[in-house]
Amino acid sequence: MFDCKMAKKTADTIRVLSAEAIQKAKSGHPGMPLGCADYAAVLWSKYLRHDPSTPGWIGRDRFILSAGHGSMLIYSLLHLFEYGLDMEELKNFRQWGSLTPGHPELGHTEGVDITTGPLGSGFASAVGMSIANRYFAARTGLDKTDFYSNKIFIISGDGCMMEGATSEAASLAGHLKLDDLIVFYDDNTISIEGSTGIAFTEDVAARFAAYNWRVIRCDNANDIAQCDAALAEAVKSDGRPTIIVGKTQIGFGAPNKQGKASAHGEPLGDEELAALRANLGYTEPAFTVAGDVKAYCSSCVAASKAQAAEWNAKFQAFRDADPAKAALIDQYLNQSVPENILEELLKVAPVDKPTASRASSGAILQKAAELVPALFGGAADLAPSTKSNIKNETDFAPGNYAGRNIHFGVRELAMGLAANGMAANGTAIPYSSTFFVFSDYMKPAIRLAAIQKLHQIYIFTHDSFYVGEDGPTHEPIEQIAMLRSIPGVTVIRPAEAHEVAGAWAAALQADGPVALLLTRQDLRPYDAETAKNVNVARGAFVVSDDEDFDLVLLATGSEVNLALDAAELLRQEDVKVRVVSMPSQELFLQQDFEYQEEVLPSYSTVVSIEAASTFGWERFTGLEGLNIGLNHFGASAPYKVLAEKFGFTAQGIVDQIKDYFSCDDDDCDCTCGDDDCSCSCDCHKE
Repeated sequence: MFDCKMAKKTADTIRVLSAEAIQKAKSGHPGMPLGCADYAAVLWSKYLRHDPSTPGWIGRDRFILSAGHGSMLIYSLLHLFEYGLDMEELKNFRQWGSLTPGHPELGHTEGVDITTGPLGSGFASAVGMSIANRYFAARTGLDKTDFYSNKIFIISGDGCMMEGATSEAASLAGHLKLDDLIVFYDDNTISIEGSTGIAFTEDVAARFAAYNWRVIRCDNANDIAQCDAALAEAVKSDGRPTIIVGKTQIGFGAPNKQGKASAHGEPLGDEELAALRANLGYTEPAFTVAGDVKAYCSSCVAASKAQAAEWNAKFQAFRDADPAKAALIDQYLNQSVPENILEELLKVAPVDKPTASRASSGAILQKAAELVPALFGGAADLAPSTKSNIKNETDFAPGNYAGRNIHFGVRELAMGLAANGMAANGTAIPYSSTFFVFSDYMKPAIRLAAIQKLHQIYIFTHDSFYVGEDGPTHEPIEQIAMLRSIPGVTVIRPAEAHEVAGAWAAALQADGPVALLLTRQDLRPYDAETAKNVNVARGAFVVSDDEDFDLVLLATGSEVNLALDAAELLRQEDVKVRVVSMPSQELFLQQDFEYQEEVLPSYSTVVSIEAASTFGWERFTGLEGLNIGLNHFGASAPYKVLAEKFGFTAQGIVDQIKDYFSCDDDDCDCTCGDDDCSCSCDCHKE
C-alpha cells in the first residue's frame, strides 16, 4: 500500500497547501510544515492507526503537534486524509469562525487530540495520555490482548526542547518506561531569532539518552526513505520511549528561504510561494490537490478503516466474552460517577472532631476512588502532606501500570500538563496535588485545562498564611485570585468536613477543571443542625442567621469558623448578623438571581473574610462593604501568632468591622452601618 513516490508527492502537496493558506491569511508559520512534511506524510500514510470516520475511536494512535505554531501541517493532513476539513477551511486559516485556528484546539477541529501552542505543552500532555492509556489498559485487562497497542506520535521542535516542561515530562516518561511514546524532534537548528546556536548548544540526543529514552537518528528527514526507516524502527519497542532526532531544513522547498529564520514565522510572500511551487514541480491551481494524491490518500484511509474495523470486531468479541469486564470498560470510557455520590461521601466525612480539610479530603478520597474507577492521580512528591494517596492501592510504575498512585516527582509543571493529557485521553478523571503556593508553577497547565474544558481535579493544600513557620515563600496570598481569574476554572475552598464532601462531589460531577483549596490546620466541624444548610453545589449558603440582620459576614474555608465566632461577639453587642459560607464564587455566580438575592440580599451590608488577597471580593461586598484579607505577603511564625498579628481572630475581625463602619465622632458609638441610621452624627459609613 505504501508508495514512496506518492508519499513524496503527498509531502509536497502538504507544503504547498500550508504555504498557500498562510499566504492567504497573511499570518502563520510556514517553516515547520514545509520542513516536517516528509515525516508526516510517511507517518499518516503508513504507520498511524486511525479512522477518519470515527475520530474519537479508542483504538487509535494519537498524533500530537507539540510545535503547534506549525498548525497548517495538521490541517493539511486532516484535509488529505478525509477528516471532513474541506478546502474552504484551509482557505480560512486563522479567520473568524474557521475550523483552522492559529494553533490546534481540542474539541474545535475533528482529529486534534490536544490543544497545543505553548511550546512543550503538547509533549508533556502526551506523557499524560500515555499514563492514562496504560492505566486504562491494565485495569481493564486490555493490556493482555493482542490488539491494544496504540502509539502516541509527537512532533516537537527546538522550542519544545528548550522549554522546561519538556525536560520535566521527558524525565518522568523515561523513568516510567512509557514505550508507546514516539517523538519526532524537528532538528532544524533555527528559531525566531536565528540559529539555535545563539542560545541552545546542548546535545539533545545525549540528554534524552540520559532520561532513559531510545534515540534514533535520521540524518535527512527531508528524505522519504529515511523517514520510513526511522519509523519502522521506532514502532518496534525496546521498552523505552523513543525520540527520532530528524535533521530537517526549515522551509524545505522554498529556494530562497529554506534553512533560514525568515521561513519560521511569516508568510513566504507571493514571489517565494511561486518559487516553491515551481521548485516542487507543482502545477495544480492554488488550493487544489492532484487527482493521484487524492487517490493515494484515499487508499491509505481505506486501509486504515479496514484495520479499525478488524480492531473493533476483536474488541466487541472481548466485551461479549466478559460482560462484567465490558461494564468496567464503560465506567472508564464514560468516567462514570454515581448519582448519589454526595450522599456516599458524606458517610465517610470525619465530622466528629476538628480536622484539617486536607485530612478530610484524604478520607473522602478513599471513598471516591472506590466509587469512581476512572479517578486516579498523584502528587508532586507531597502525597504524605496533601493526603492524596489512595490507600490499599499500588504505585503506577514500570511493570505495574495498574497502580493508582502516581509519583510525579518535584515536577509541578509537567504534572499539570500530564494531567491535561490524562483527561484528554478520555478514560480518566485525573487529580494532581501540591501545596497551593506552587500552583504558580502549574498556571500554564491550568489555563490550558480551562481552554479545553478538561475534567480534572487539583488538590491544593496548605492554603493560606496558616502554613506558619514556613514563611512567605510557602504562604499563598495572591494565588486564589489568580485561579479565580481563569475563565472556566471552578475554585472550591471548603470550611470543614461536610463541605469537603460537597466539594469532592461537585468536583467529580463537574465538566471542567476544579481546584480544591485545603487547610493544614484543623477546622471545627459544623454541628448537625448547621450541616443541614451545606450546599456546596450552589456555591454559597447561610450557616447562621438572625432575623432582620444588620450585617452579613461572608467567608470561605478556614475563615467560616472565624466568622461564626465573630458573629457571636457582635451579637453580644446587639448587632444582628448573618453568616454565609461561600466555598465557590464560580458556583454561586452560576445560580439564578433569586437564589443569589436570597443568600446575599442587594440591600445588605457585607463583610468578606478570607486569608488571602481581597482582590475581587468587591463584586459581593460592593463599594461600601468591607473586605478583610491579606494584601501583603505573610511571615514566618507559628500560625496562631500570625493569626493574631494579622487580625484573624474573632476579636480582631470585630475590631476591623468597628473601625471601618464607625465614625470619627468621639461621642458616637454607631456601628450599624445602616442607611437609615438615626444617630446624631453624619459621618458614619453607610
